[in-house]
Amino acid sequence: MPEIALLTPYQSLSPALVLEAVEMLCGKTTGYVFALNSYENRVYAVELESGEEVVVKFYRPNRWTDEQILEEHQFAFELEEAETPVVAPLKFDGDSLFELDGFNYAIYPKRGGRAFEVRSEEDFRQMGRLAARIHNVGSQHKFEERIALTPYTYGWDNLNYIRQSEFLSPDLLPAYDAIATQILKSITHIWDAEVFETRLHGDCHLGNILVNQEPFFVDLDDSLSGPEVQDLWMFCSGQGQELSKQMSLVLEGYTEMRDFDYRQLRLIEALRSLRMIHHSAWLARRWQDPTFPRNFPFFVEGNYWQRQILDLKEQLSLLEEPILVGV
Repeated sequence: MPEIALLTPYQSLSPALVLEAVEMLCGKTTGYVFALNSYENRVYAVELESGEEVVVKFYRPNRWTDEQILEEHQFAFELEEAETPVVAPLKFDGDSLFELDGFNYAIYPKRGGRAFEVRSEEDFRQMGRLAARIHNVGSQHKFEERIALTPYTYGWDNLNYIRQSEFLSPDLLPAYDAIATQILKSITHIWDAEVFETRLHGDCHLGNILVNQEPFFVDLDDSLSGPEVQDLWMFCSGQGQELSKQMSLVLEGYTEMRDFDYRQLRLIEALRSLRMIHHSAWLARRWQDPTFPRNFPFFVEGNYWQRQILDLKEQLSLLEEPILVGV
């Protein structure tokens, strides 16, 4: 994965530059700019003189190559063509990725919506159906440039970064390193050198789903290749019987639209463990961006790493427990 080289990558991204980027493609704006929630990128709603609003997304410099971003866009276009509810970027003269003063950016239509809330068993089934529709399209072609989700890309690479960083105190580093290493060895064994090539949303949690009459997905920024269950397990919460019940409902909906390899259920706790290690490394990699110390002050506290050590120990035991789902 490309590494961040700039310490404060958005320092020169001013409101004037945001407006200039939009006006180059969409015409005159009213000057209204509203920052939307995003840690990884910078995303703004901008009002045009026509009264319409668009969303402009500035990609974090040096994270993805142009080719990787364009693969994300192409996946979104394929999903849109298949009438899968996602928000795809707009095209201008056939192009969707643009550059201004060193920033890659794309323009999206503004689609309002409320957060999706799971209130019934049918809501879980609906999430399964939506994920299956993404995977039906995602299985038709392969990513050539974007990364694959493996124990190495999400696990070992991130652990190596944490080892080299200065966020873990010397008294906690050996304990964290030991449990993370043990977990990753177990995950690598569970993964058993399998290669998963389905294109996924990649970060398929409820925060990336909005509802405007019908639910729709946003933010394919983390799209990658991997096991289909990666786009399913984050819909569920809890452990044991509660997790099994929720996953059963998700898979009821999923299998209405697409077959599922139930052997992938053994990867759920492996994927949860990888996400925990990946999240810690993500915070470490981004710490020089002022947004991160402001929003994640707990990261530099010893309690954070002590909690991670305890949580990873719990994950190690869960890796050995099967997820029981009625088939």
